Amino acid sequence: PPLAAAMDFSQNSLFGYMEDLQELTIIERPVRRSLKTPEEIERLTVDEDLSDIERAVYLLSAGQDIQGTSVIANLPFLMRQNPTETLRRVLPKVREALHVAGVEMQLTAAVSFLTILQDESVSIHAYTHSFLQVILLHLEHRDTGVSNAWLETLLSVIEVLPKETLRHEILNPLVSKAQLSQTVQSRLVSCKILGKLTNKFDAHTIKREILPLVKSLCQDVEYEVRSCMCRQLENIAQGIGTELTKSVVLPELIELSRDEGSSVRLAAFETLVNLLDIFDTDDRSQTILPLVKSFCEKSFKADESILISLSFHLGKLCHGLYGIFTPDQHLRFLEFYKKLCTLGLQQENGHSENQIPPQILEQEKKYISVRKNCAYNFPAMIVFVDPKNFHLELYSTFFCLCHDPEVPVRYTIAICFYEVSKLLNSGVYLIHKELITLLQDESLEVLDALIDHLPEILELMSTGGESSVQENKLSSLPDLIPALTAAEQRAAASLKWRTHEKLLQKYACLPHVISSDQIYYRFLQRMFTIMMTNNVLPVQKAASRTLCIFLRYNRKQEQRHEVIQKLIEQLGQGKSYWNRLRFLDTCEFIIEIFSKSFFCKYFFLPAIELTHDPVANVRMKLCCLLPKVKSTLKIPADKHLLQQLEMCVRKLLCQEKDKDVLAIVKKTVLELDRMEMSMDAFQKKFYEKDLLDQEKEREELLLLEMEQLEKEKQQNDGRPMSDKMFEKKRRDTKTPTQSLPKNIPISVPGPSSVTPSTSKEIKKSKLIRSQSFNNQAFHAKYGNLEKCASKSSTTGYTASVSGLGKTSVLSLTDDSFRTRNASSVPPSFSPNTTLPSTSRGTGNSLDPKSSGSKDTQPRKATLKSRKSNP
Repeated sequence: PPLAAAMDFSQNSLFGYMEDLQELTIIERPVRRSLKTPEEIERLTVDEDLSDIERAVYLLSAGQDIQGTSVIANLPFLMRQNPTETLRRVLPKVREALHVAGVEMQLTAAVSFLTILQDESVSIHAYTHSFLQVILLHLEHRDTGVSNAWLETLLSVIEVLPKETLRHEILNPLVSKAQLSQTVQSRLVSCKILGKLTNKFDAHTIKREILPLVKSLCQDVEYEVRSCMCRQLENIAQGIGTELTKSVVLPELIELSRDEGSSVRLAAFETLVNLLDIFDTDDRSQTILPLVKSFCEKSFKADESILISLSFHLGKLCHGLYGIFTPDQHLRFLEFYKKLCTLGLQQENGHSENQIPPQILEQEKKYISVRKNCAYNFPAMIVFVDPKNFHLELYSTFFCLCHDPEVPVRYTIAICFYEVSKLLNSGVYLIHKELITLLQDESLEVLDALIDHLPEILELMSTGGESSVQENKLSSLPDLIPALTAAEQRAAASLKWRTHEKLLQKYACLPHVISSDQIYYRFLQRMFTIMMTNNVLPVQKAASRTLCIFLRYNRKQEQRHEVIQKLIEQLGQGKSYWNRLRFLDTCEFIIEIFSKSFFCKYFFLPAIELTHDPVANVRMKLCCLLPKVKSTLKIPADKHLLQQLEMCVRKLLCQEKDKDVLAIVKKTVLELDRMEMSMDAFQKKFYEKDLLDQEKEREELLLLEMEQLEKEKQQNDGRPMSDKMFEKKRRDTKTPTQSLPKNIPISVPGPSSVTPSTSKEIKKSKLIRSQSFNNQAFHAKYGNLEKCASKSSTTGYTASVSGLGKTSVLSLTDDSFRTRNASSVPPSFSPNTTLPSTSRGTGNSLDPKSSGSKDTQPRKATLKSRKSNP
């Protein structure tokens, strides 16, 4: 019955189907019309035996416009291939075609001529002889776009032409082209050419031949010409020097600043601002400052476009006139800036959003541009008022910009937030609330602009300022963690996955800002969730890398082992093949960030167990990772692990049925055979890598010692060491990692090895070393984390170190390591579960039967935990 209802063959239904088919026919008609007829195809067909030059000549002579345009676009290639024949046979045809060419061919020719110049396919002399006249001929094309394209090509040619050629071919004809009898387009072109020529001649020639033309064009009857010439005065001033600028250019600018045309006055103002560095203090104070004051006073009565330009150049203006303002002028100028920052916010138009008149909408858009420019210039205004006066003079304005109702304004202030933080230095705490506001902004564009420099901003927030401020640096940001988590959730809920990826990458800086416990309880679980549930691969990888860095800086052994256990059980042994792929990505990050011994202890066996994975993609990815896995082994300590690896590879070669996986396995085997193994002792070939790994291992050991000594200190003092006390102790320690003594023991003392006769001096020295490492590790620049493969600052944690003949592992179930009640432990973070591990120097084997299961249930690795040596 449902099928009969779905298949309705009634008359009405059939007519509906016919109408649908008719619509499809109508849609296809334009496609059919666009197809070429046999006659058209015949006309477009060219003999394949023709050479490139012959084909170009034929198409330019008898082909259609589209074919001629294609030849001209290919002209740079022909010049590189055969310049002589191209100049002799093809270029004359190009000249003929350009006489009657359309806009597209003209634009293509202008670009091709410029490319030939840049490629240096011919000498300057040959280029001048063959191409310059063509360029000059089409400068005054009736189409403005074509004229501008040829002008851009000519301006680039002027840069390389010799003076004599410039004088005869360009400057001399320019005298007639700049006369009032010529067209407006011709005079506009003359203005731009004059601006370019001033840098090519000496001051005498400029004064005698160019400046008279400049003065004439500055007094042209058309405001477009006056405005264009005014904008070229900056280039002319740089070419003629300070003296001629003061005597010739400045009077012209003063006169143009009083012009009846608003665009001319605007051009004069912008040129004055750009030339402030050329004028001395007297000229600035006596001539330019009054003009600027007059311009600012009249700007609100004039067109809003003048306000837009004024607000954009305000920072440069403040910098150029700094030091010549009287206190009253300084105050008035600052008030003018504050007024611009709130322009348009006080107006109530009384209309609903759908009934706003078009002129009001246009005016509001201009006001938004003004406030946006004010936000852009805010760092310059901090310098203008002095950072010490920020709170009194500019904080309220900064608050308004951060809470502006328009996204472009908030976006711009978010971009400038890092510069503002650097300028405030010790006063950076004043803008804590604004940081939270921008992090909580409803627009992801604002968040994306802010997080570009989020690590640097948070570092300034946490370390900048006086000691009294530093003491409360974490307590002064109570809303930081909720704001960061809310920002991540907002990015995750949107379709802008690149913003989400960038935010997760920047979260790697959090260990430098907040405590290890805060990261563990507020961010780690979220990273796991993203890795397991997000559908965007770059986002998952960013979460995985950030999680590894969180693990790198975690200060509690229990928490570290819970994270490792969860990675193995929920990713490496997860039901979804996608999770197992992400486990391999995480293994790659672990190899890159942590020491070799750390990876071998916790991740080596769970990783190679995936050679028995039922999904071909997982086995394929693992095969690609195997060379990196093998690079973590050291001989002879890891001989048993090498045997496990070889056994897995042999099984893949013998039992693999997927042809793609088998091809990668064979390629990987060849690469594994070529690899040279690292030895326990230093080798000259691997000296740098071994030294880096030893440094990582040493820092991992020092972190364990630090944790043990903190535990002893808490027991002795009878009170726990708070994060604030620990942060203060960290700041007080200035010894870098490089100053550590070279004879630091590599093994971790077990509990039974600590005798009652241990001296206080030894404990004190260990504590100093631990704090020294902690200071260096936690205050390392965030940028070093991105280069952890090449710098020793990126380290990990290990509880097992080989090389001294014994291995000691701290207890994983010691109650003193727990920081929370059992009731508060998440179900997935069970501290009582034994963590699989592989210590160097042991002969633990992997059961191939148990690890080779191909069902969909989670596959448990039969790994044995290593107990600590007494």
